Amino acid sequence: MKKDLLISSFLFFITFDSISQENNNVEVDLLFLKIQELEVEIANLRNILESQDYLIQKLIQESAQEVQSTSLESDNLDDISSPNSVRFTGVDDLQSKEEVYKKAINALGDQDFVKASSLFSYFVESFTDDEKLPLSFFWLGEISFIQENYKSANKYFLELITLYPDHYRVPLAHKKIGDIFLKNSELDKAKDKYNFVIREYPNNTASSLALQLLKNME
Repeated sequence: MKKDLLISSFLFFITFDSISQENNNVEVDLLFLKIQELEVEIANLRNILESQDYLIQKLIQESAQEVQSTSLESDNLDDISSPNSVRFTGVDDLQSKEEVYKKAINALGDQDFVKASSLFSYFVESFTDDEKLPLSFFWLGEISFIQENYKSANKYFLELITLYPDHYRVPLAHKKIGDIFLKNSELDKAKDKYNFVIREYPNNTASSLALQLLKNME
């Protein structure tokens, strides 16, 4: 009788231990699946961001075409991005502004981001122009974003938003700040920013882009 009882107890403990182990394995498997799902979701979001970057490339091309059709031809600013180049202090004439901006856009179109950044920085430091200054801040932010310098990108987009709140690039600048949050895996902040864009600029292209990202974050 005692022997049977001992055997029964032993079998009970073995069975209980096996069940516990199986439960633990199931929990681990579920956790692993959840992690995999999150990784897939994040990968999808990054793919959407990359596809949306195609629109930025179109903006660059359109800007380059506009500059080529409206600005004066000039070759004397090719080396303005060099630290040793001569900078014209106090010069704010139309021709100088057009030349610098054209060179900046052309460098951007050529994906020479170092030169483009230097030229746009020179533009914002040297000239006053209600149209090209906010665009220069936008492109400085975009270049920094492309170079994965998200802190600088955030700074330039915020400068555009703060200094020129009514400019037509402001909705896209807000959306790009949401992209920065997403790149930094700050998902709640990214959602808040995308919702802000949708709420404040419902008829803007930036709103459609933000909505697309939000749907994939659900």
